[in-house]
Amino acid sequence: MNVQNSEQPMRVTIVTRIFTPEPSAGSLRLQALTDELVRRGHDVRVITTRPPHWIPLKPYTGETISRWPVLRDRDGYVRGYLQYLSFDVPLAFRLLFGRRTDVYVIEPPPTTGAVARVLAWVRRRPYVYYAADIWSDAAHMTGAASWVIGAVRMVEKLAIRRAADNLVVSEGVSRRIEELVPGAAMTLVGHGVDTDLFSPDGDRVTSPSDVVYVGTMSEWHGAGVAIDALAIVMAEDRSITATFIGQGADRQSLKDTAARHGIADRVQFLPPLPAGEAARWVRSARVALATLKPGAGYDFAVPTKLYAAMAVGTPVAFSGPEHLQALVTTERLGEAASFDAADYARAISAVLARSDGSPVEHLTDWAVRNVSARLVAERCADAVSRVVIDDPDRRV
Repeated sequence: MNVQNSEQPMRVTIVTRIFTPEPSAGSLRLQALTDELVRRGHDVRVITTRPPHWIPLKPYTGETISRWPVLRDRDGYVRGYLQYLSFDVPLAFRLLFGRRTDVYVIEPPPTTGAVARVLAWVRRRPYVYYAADIWSDAAHMTGAASWVIGAVRMVEKLAIRRAADNLVVSEGVSRRIEELVPGAAMTLVGHGVDTDLFSPDGDRVTSPSDVVYVGTMSEWHGAGVAIDALAIVMAEDRSITATFIGQGADRQSLKDTAARHGIADRVQFLPPLPAGEAARWVRSARVALATLKPGAGYDFAVPTKLYAAMAVGTPVAFSGPEHLQALVTTERLGEAASFDAADYARAISAVLARSDGSPVEHLTDWAVRNVSARLVAERCADAVSRVVIDDPDRRV
């Protein structure tokens, strides 16, 4: 049911450790939700952090944003338990003494979900949890101690179980939540990408690379297979160049692997870039890379970078679980490969052979129909509105 036409103005508080202009999939989906709620006439406040000093703030689009300093890692990212706590501890006071709201929308990590869950209970307000990932599964993949995984699992289940609704990005995540918290409230909203920002029309970089990887380089992405595959591709064609843009626990390992293969001069690594800059790089490339390590408990995830490539019309070379290989193959999004360097090299070479860097209209059409952030934001806003409408204790 679309509740847009029957909505009354409501006050929504979005709680997130990361928000635009910081580049991340979470930032972009929350900005899209914020824009949709504001468009519908709602009063939206975002409680978040100050971005790194090198990222300029942008004009607001109708929301109110409350920013607070936070501890960041050496790459400038809020990643790690101390970093999360530096946001979560002040958050308790910011929510306790902040304005009244009709509903909270909470972005992971689960520790933030737990803090917000307690404060929502204290203030007798419902909250919606944005379940884009299963963090306890991700912790397992990093090789964290069993007690850490258990603690994250307990906190995450609490955040999910007590939510008035959970915004779920894929059927795989939905099934995983049902396994962990049977009967949890869920709304499948899907993954999205800003098809206005990531579009075939726009500037390109002056010195493009043939191959581009944009996004997080963490353990569960398994981007090392891309470096190994590129070594094979570049041995056959020494003119091929590649750029990796982003951060993550595996970033230094990828650089070391490129050096070991002797291709460090043709594979450059750039820090995270604003979404508009990232779009320019993907738009300029002949092939975009997307990887996901299979069989490690995270197969249900969908790399957002795959959707961003579709939106700008750049074909993708994907390596990962079979169900995502099937998506790429069935929808003619590029080439798919198993999680094997030789097979992935074949896929990358096949895309390079037929791609000249011009946008592929079929890909952009597919993105607009299937993964538009605007459509995802509409589903999320509908879900948030239903929570408020169904709340018997709402006091406007």
